Amino acid sequence: MSYKFSLIIPIAPWRNPEILKSIYKLDYLRENFEIIVEKGKNPSENRNNGIKRSKGDILIFLDDDATIDKDYLNKIESFFKEHKEIDIVGGPQLTPKEDNFFARISGIVLTSNFGAFKVNRRYKQGKIVLDVDETFLTSANLCIKKEVFNKINGFNASLYPGEDPELLSRAKRAELKLAYSPEMIVYHKRRPNFSSFCKQIFRYGFVRPKKNKISKETPLVFTIPMFFAIYFMFIPLLTLINTLFFIPFFTYVFLAFIFSLYDSITNKTLIGFFILPFLYLFTHLSYGIGMLAGYFDKDKGQ
Repeated sequence: MSYKFSLIIPIAPWRNPEILKSIYKLDYLRENFEIIVEKGKNPSENRNNGIKRSKGDILIFLDDDATIDKDYLNKIESFFKEHKEIDIVGGPQLTPKEDNFFARISGIVLTSNFGAFKVNRRYKQGKIVLDVDETFLTSANLCIKKEVFNKINGFNASLYPGEDPELLSRAKRAELKLAYSPEMIVYHKRRPNFSSFCKQIFRYGFVRPKKNKISKETPLVFTIPMFFAIYFMFIPLLTLINTLFFIPFFTYVFLAFIFSLYDSITNKTLIGFFILPFLYLFTHLSYGIGMLAGYFDKDKGQ
């Protein structure tokens, strides 16, 4: 038996797939899609095992702690009918309104031009784009035609996190067509507290050197936090040499407050204005220090 869609959900053995609650409420014929839940400690392996078991023409990758709207599959179907040339499409993963206060504030950081720069396109609704790269898409909300998987060979099991940008980089090199659809929405829980958020961002930075080595490419945008972290750590020494080295720091502080004001007004949160400057700083430092640690990790090239 074949299906239109295969919904593949990787999950750790000790977790429950919360997303199933919204999948069971989908306004779509049940006989046209299958649900594959793969348990294991390695999400990339889970997804690859799910791909092997799948019988759908289009593979949809979702995270276990996300929520989707009733018309999610209808919108994906409409997209592929209108854009038959597209091989891979993803959409934004938005912060759920019911998340706790810190999670919602950290969600603002991820959507901020200052907090996440180009990567913020993964976390907010924009306009439809029919030629995108890894800065638009994540494996928490990703659709791939099964017929193209023989060109990219699935997810790299040695990477987590970072398996999705590596897969997407491989897809671009294979000349597959990638797109972003703002209508293809998932609501993805954010980290509930400061320490878990910083740890998550650190991990993103930590795996980047390994991903870069596998892909044989180093996008400049992802190295900026690393150089900032190096500068930040050496500010006391640099300013002893010349006080002009304070200028980048004061520029950063100025921009942090300007964007905090803008993002807090845009998101209608007065308290956010006082918290966001510090979250911006720790986001950039966590990623930058993580990337530095990744370059010194002996296993980065394995």
